[in-house]
Amino acid sequence: QVQLVESGGGLVQAGDSLRLSCAASGRSFSMYAMGWFRQAPGKEREFVAVITWSGGSTNSADSVKGRFTISRDNAKNTVYLQMNSLKPEDTAVYYCAAARTFTAPTKSYEYDYWGQGTQVTVSS
Repeated sequence: QVQLVESGGGLVQAGDSLRLSCAASGRSFSMYAMGWFRQAPGKEREFVAVITWSGGSTNSADSVKGRFTISRDNAKNTVYLQMNSLKPEDTAVYYCAAARTFTAPTKSYEYDYWGQGTQVTVSS
């Protein structure tokens, strides 16, 4: 069992940066791939970024490539999402998720555990 708690969301202006954190409880955090997803009002949840259990491989959506960076610290049971050059279209609730796999899944159904989400609002 893994419990996930996101933090770091807020209201920022376009061009600003934010760093989201996701703290995991439970054992074997390092055995999980960790992903970030987001859901804007009236839209489906979409993939943002993923990092493998070791941190050796990452992947991100085209819409955030070059602006968002995912990382993890297995000693702290925490995964991060550094978001730079934020745009109004990045406004959404951001969720972290854990998948017990050695791959880097990008589909929400591949994930086993989810956090409650943190709101990110980017004003123009």
